[in-house]
Parts: sequence; C-alpha cells; structure tokens
Amino acid sequence: LGTWVRVTNLRNGNTVIVRINDRMHKTMAKRGRVIDLSRSAAKELDFINRGLTRVKVEIVPKGTTE
Repeated sequence: LGTWVRVTNLRNGNTVIVRINDRMHKTMAKRGRVIDLSRSAAKELDFINRGLTRVKVEIVPKGTTE
C-alpha cells in the first residue's frame, strides 16, 4: 500500500500515475483483474465507457509526473 504506479491503457497508450491505497478483493483477483481504478483515472485512460480494458502497471518513484 502507498506504492505509486504508472497505468498504461494498452489500447490507446494513455497513461496515468496513481497511488495504490487498497488491496484487490480476492474474488476480483481470481477473475484476472490487476487493478481497480477511480472514475477519474479511468477517464484519463479513456475506457470509462468500456468498463474493463487491458493495462500495463509499472512501479514508479513517488513524485513521478509522467
């Protein structure tokens, strides 16, 4: 918890930097989910209307802006 990550939408290349503030529920992890994002982060990645999308998650240092 508290780790900063860059999440990249693999469909369009959009990225967002977010802080992990909660654990993924076991049921969702079993379904193949990697990360649950806020509505605003989903808008930044441009998949708000899709609901789900494939992403790449990379750990970044705190304070990273891009």
